[in-house]
Amino acid sequence: MSSFPDMEIFARVVGAGSMSAAGREMGLSPAVVSKRLRRLEDRLGTRLLQRTTRQLALTEAGQGYYKRVVAILASVEEAEAFVTRRSAMARGTLKVSAPTSFGRMHIAPHLAAFLADNPDLSVNLDLSDELIDIVGEGYDLAIRIAELEDSSLVARRLAPVHRILCAAPDYLKRAGAPTSVEDLQANHACLATTQQDVWRLSGPQGTEMLRTGGPIRTNSSEVVRESLLAGLGVALRSTWDIGPELREGKLRIVLPQYRASKNVGLHAVYPSRRFLPAKVRVFIDFLAKLYGPAPYWDQGLDDWLTLPEAEAAAAE
Repeated sequence: MSSFPDMEIFARVVGAGSMSAAGREMGLSPAVVSKRLRRLEDRLGTRLLQRTTRQLALTEAGQGYYKRVVAILASVEEAEAFVTRRSAMARGTLKVSAPTSFGRMHIAPHLAAFLADNPDLSVNLDLSDELIDIVGEGYDLAIRIAELEDSSLVARRLAPVHRILCAAPDYLKRAGAPTSVEDLQANHACLATTQQDVWRLSGPQGTEMLRTGGPIRTNSSEVVRESLLAGLGVALRSTWDIGPELREGKLRIVLPQYRASKNVGLHAVYPSRRFLPAKVRVFIDFLAKLYGPAPYWDQGLDDWLTLPEAEAAAAE
């Protein structure tokens, strides 16, 4: 067991995504971490990690070794906790990436409660609408709103995401309510960011694609939101973003039989399920309890979200 400390360093590097991040967690310099990894590889006679300037990647041998190492470390940690009844409180700095609008509206307001429950933690919250390489850039986890594809990362679904077509009453008074997807595309201003200029809608006829076009072009989702409220057109928005405006009548749902894909959800994404740091686990559990299968931003919208087209027209 003379190599046990090197095994722990190896697992920390994989979990943190970089030698520098693992070194900070363990109080070691990157040079020491690198030296200990080389010593472990030399002893095993094989390469465990492929090193590049941007990130680390496990070799085939490294993947098999990592699975077994984290099982050993978890067993040791469980044994120590059983003997010492050691506190499992989360400590350190939690580095989180989240979409700009969602992070501002639905993560930042709840951080005070989270930190009150975890006084030994601090949070580094980076907001960006770009797809972040969480391993290469040293993040503990990312919050993503997407239809996730297969990847080496682990994802936990935190809440459903309902994306609906909506417009301001002033716009509908001027332009009329669209009667079909074809009418929407041909006769209405469709507001979207340059990254989402094609809408994929699920409806009675299955999946339909709609290319957007309107009086503005922007890379900002928040600019689209303000343009929607100003009555410049129709937009495809998530209820977490415009729930209050729907309840107050500042926006109305149009073509209620159409939605974005039901497979789109709110997820916490992190590098590995095994050897999960307590700080990551408690934050994910906090968000899952806060949002859940019926998130607070959908309260009062049940009728709207299930309203047939005929009833929606009558309600208007």
